[in-house]
Amino acid sequence: MKEITAITFMRFPDFKSRYKALTMMNEGHQYLSEIQGLNFYKLMGSGKGNGFNPFPDWSVYCLMTNWKDTDSATKFFNSSRFFNHYDDYMSEKWTALMKCVKSKGQWSGEEPFTTDSDFSTLSDKDPIAVLTRATIKTSKLLKFWSYVPRSSRALKNNSDIIFSKGVGEIPVVQMATFSIWKNLKSMKDFAYGSRGHKGAIKRTHKHDWYKEELFARFVIFDTIGSFSDIDLRIKKRSTINGGN
Repeated sequence: MKEITAITFMRFPDFKSRYKALTMMNEGHQYLSEIQGLNFYKLMGSGKGNGFNPFPDWSVYCLMTNWKDTDSATKFFNSSRFFNHYDDYMSEKWTALMKCVKSKGQWSGEEPFTTDSDFSTLSDKDPIAVLTRATIKTSKLLKFWSYVPRSSRALKNNSDIIFSKGVGEIPVVQMATFSIWKNLKSMKDFAYGSRGHKGAIKRTHKHDWYKEELFARFVIFDTIGSFSDIDLRIKKRSTINGGN
C-alpha cells in the first residue's frame, strides 16, 4: 500500500458560482474532515497570474490531498459528497494524481508527503510537478511582497513550463505555487540557473522571510477532467511502478 498525492483545480465562471466557491472555503471542510484514507488536505484559493500574487483570482480554487493508497483516492474522486455538492457550480475541474519524488519542509507543522523510491529515477520525458509553499512572517510581509514582482519575471513566459498557478490558504500570508515542467532538467535549469530565482533564494536566507516553508516534487501518473488545456500539453504516465 503506497500513498499518493492529488491536486485539483476548480473553475467557477460567474458571480453566483464564485459566491458558492467562497462559502466552500468554510463549509467545504465538513465534507473533507473525516474521509477514510485521507491523510492530509488543504482547501485553497488562488492568486492572479502564474506565481505568488497578493491579488486573488476569484474564479479558481484548489484542493490538495494526500491519500494512504490509490483506492481511497479513487473512491473520493468518483463519489465524494464534496464534489457532489459543488460540481454543478464549476465550469472546469482537473485533478492530477501524483507520486512524491522529493519533499523537504513542513506544512502546518506536518511533513505531509512521503517519497516513493519507485520514482527515484526519472527519464528526460517525464514531466515534473513542483509545489513551493510558505508562511510569511508578519514582520517580513512588506519586504517580501516588494521583491515578488522581480522574482516572478523569471517564471513568466518560460517555455519549459506546462502550467503554473499561485494558490494559498490565507491571502498575502500563506502562499504556494504549483507548477508543471516539461522534465526534471528544465525545472533544475530554472531553479539553479535563472538569475531571478537564484536571487530570490539568496534573499530568502538573508532576510529570513518564512515562518514555515515546504518544497516538494512529484511525478504525475494520471489525470482526471480538464482545466486550461493542461492535458494537451502533458504526457501522462499510464502505470504506477509498484502499484498500491
